[in-house]
Amino acid sequence: MLDMLMLAPAILFALTIHEYAHGWVADKLGDPTARYAGRLTLNPLSHLDPLGTMMLFLVHFGWAKPVPVDPGFFKNPKRDMMWVSLAGPAANILSALVLGWMVRLLVGIGAQVGTFLVILQYGVMINIVLAVFNLIPIPPLDGSKILMGLLPSEQAFRFQQLERKGPLILLGIILVDRWVPILSMTIGSSVRFLSRIFMGL
Repeated sequence: MLDMLMLAPAILFALTIHEYAHGWVADKLGDPTARYAGRLTLNPLSHLDPLGTMMLFLVHFGWAKPVPVDPGFFKNPKRDMMWVSLAGPAANILSALVLGWMVRLLVGIGAQVGTFLVILQYGVMINIVLAVFNLIPIPPLDGSKILMGLLPSEQAFRFQQLERKGPLILLGIILVDRWVPILSMTIGSSVRFLSRIFMGL
């Protein structure tokens, strides 16, 4: 229970900054949908999906409410959608970098391992997990839209046809991972590597 209480701020912050970044970049590129929907805010309550949040704590897999984006407002929908999708993971990596710097600072001045320091460490790791997981190029994850923005138009159109099957494919990978933990090992390796760089731990 204590671990869950210390994880909660890290999870709420990571999800909030991720969704806010999507909406902020979309707004800057000409799409006001998120702003009109009241989603350009750092208030976690505006971004939380009750079921997705509960699943995060119960099975360590969950989701927030996706920020609404209308590509029809973009001058170059294919390119701009790629930037909007990249914004979420990029915000999480930047957050992990800043939180890691705070951990280094506290450890450097000889701070004892207290609740605040543990929450910061959790914040670094949760942000890295969210960024790496969302970069997987399977719909509806951000990585799929980033890949579509990089592919030539014909290949991007073909890849887009996976969107309807994407959630089932993703769920299948997550279920199989319990027996063949390729996904867990990949994300875990990324977390350990980047945590050492960001926190020095």
